[in-house]
Amino acid sequence: MLSKFFIEHPRLAIVISVIMMIAGAISAKNLAVAQYPNIAPPEIYVMASYPGADAETIAATVGIPLEKAINGVDGMTSMTSSSNNTGSYSLTVSFKTGANPDMALIKVQNRIQQAASQLPREVTANGITCEISFSGSLGYFAFISPKRTKG
Repeated sequence: MLSKFFIEHPRLAIVISVIMMIAGAISAKNLAVAQYPNIAPPEIYVMASYPGADAETIAATVGIPLEKAINGVDGMTSMTSSSNNTGSYSLTVSFKTGANPDMALIKVQNRIQQAASQLPREVTANGITCEISFSGSLGYFAFISPKRTKG
């Protein structure tokens, strides 16, 4: 009965839906998102550069000392690293969900300071940077047509 009324009065239905969209946009800005916990596990991204070195040299002289020093940090779940022929090295240290990202950053920085004496001078002169990040691959959506048709 109510649906019949809105079918017969489409302009009223459009006005009500626009008002609801505006109210939703206003209330979305006022949501207290900071109260909700982080559900993505924190990650610490470590970057270093060794100008003029190839990927194998970087892995041997920068990667191995850093990975040995950082391995075993409290709350760590995994590490992934990569080096390339442009002289850059990156290491991603993943922590348990719910771990404090600031404390994780401090722990990783302390371990890097311990390994600094084993690194080449060029690397320590350029500096080793650490950043907090959260994994972006928490979820994906896919829309697939059952008959594999487009449109």
